[in-house]
Amino acid sequence: MKRFISSTFNPITLLARNYRYLIICLVWFIFWLIISSAPPKGLSPQGLKALGIFFVCVVFWVTNVIPLMITSLLGIMLFPLLGVLDSKLTYSLFGNKAVFFILGAFILASAIMRSGLSTRVALVVLKKFGRTPRSLLISILLLPAFVSFWMSAHAVAAMMFPIVSEITEALKLKGTNSNYAKSLFLAMAWGSIIGGTATFLGGARAPLALGILYEITGKNVSFSLWALASMPTVLVMLLLTYLVIVKFFPAEVTDVSLAEEMLRKKVDTLGAICIKERALGVLMVVTICCWVFWGQVFGLANIALAAVFIAFTFNLMQWKEVEEDVNWGIFLMYGGAICLGLAMEKTGAAKWLAEQILGGAGGSPWALILPLSFISLFLTEAISNSAVVAFLMPIAISLSSKFQLDPVIATLVLTIPSGLALVLPMGTPATAIAFSSGYIKTMDTVKTGLPLKIIAWILFNTFVYFYWPLLGLKI
Repeated sequence: MKRFISSTFNPITLLARNYRYLIICLVWFIFWLIISSAPPKGLSPQGLKALGIFFVCVVFWVTNVIPLMITSLLGIMLFPLLGVLDSKLTYSLFGNKAVFFILGAFILASAIMRSGLSTRVALVVLKKFGRTPRSLLISILLLPAFVSFWMSAHAVAAMMFPIVSEITEALKLKGTNSNYAKSLFLAMAWGSIIGGTATFLGGARAPLALGILYEITGKNVSFSLWALASMPTVLVMLLLTYLVIVKFFPAEVTDVSLAEEMLRKKVDTLGAICIKERALGVLMVVTICCWVFWGQVFGLANIALAAVFIAFTFNLMQWKEVEEDVNWGIFLMYGGAICLGLAMEKTGAAKWLAEQILGGAGGSPWALILPLSFISLFLTEAISNSAVVAFLMPIAISLSSKFQLDPVIATLVLTIPSGLALVLPMGTPATAIAFSSGYIKTMDTVKTGLPLKIIAWILFNTFVYFYWPLLGLKI
């Protein structure tokens, strides 16, 4: 009984069990202090309330004591309730075209994965090119990178995981000391992550950033401009990732014929490619071409929804499957985050916060580009990259005017590096999936991922300085 009482009323135990409620209570108390205070000089009452809501959302997003999408709904509720934005404007932000673009892209990705087309392509490519330990490793790095150009990076990692797992089993790679197993799973995860920064389709953060950019400034970024801006960093990073993996995890395997045989059998069991897979492949290729060449004319969201309509018209997908595959909560996150960005800008809260951070300073655009890309790159290891974009975008856009920087450039500088979560499993699902294999330890990703992130930061800013002006992104 004494042991029970002492463990039950131990302050440390109580704190560990109830830290979530303590954070929530503390946040609401600070929120009340903020909104009940007199606005400081240069900030309106509405701006003070927007700042208080911003504080609540950021803390909840960072600590994850409440799911991201529920936190966004909380913000949407508070803005009209406190008179920061009117209800009509607040709820209309769910109709932002970025939301419908990513909705269409997610539905198309669901159809491709359900049909087995993505798995078929993966197996065929690995069977054809993975005939030596190094060529197999290169294939497992480059294949998910390329597929992540067109599908969510974590969906690609989830698709590749069972295939890589079967390869390690076929090669009889046992225990956590197998360097080759580590290299395969890291290549799978990092290929997906790096490739996912190349286009709008690799993750949710890009459409979210573009939605906030459009609502605040009315500016857009084309599909092709984003891809051209990010591609040099992506290609060089893939090469360096391969070199780093080979350096830190030299393969103990000299023959992969057992894996090659397993892949051949898997391909054989798939049988001939069916009409549905062919049709979906053609539809996806046509859709991507439309995004690249006519995205600015017809709108990315319109093209995505047209492709979804065509797919359902010809029975290439079923709604029941879409309901199971699409993460509907992400769209709630989008609506709240876009609303937060607009409220921070319209009330002047973002400008006031930027002035407090800088002390009214301005100067060279590089005084913003370098720290913004660095903060984005490393903060994404601790929290969701969508959360990073959600709370940094309004500040970045306000800061851009003080540094004579185009807000489009500020958006790209913030959003592209935010996708490179290469170290910790909480940064992105792709890294967490690699950890779930049992072969990867935290020290494995720390000793290899940190040097890669530093190199990525240097590379990215080098391309911003020398290459982006050639695309019309002049600094």
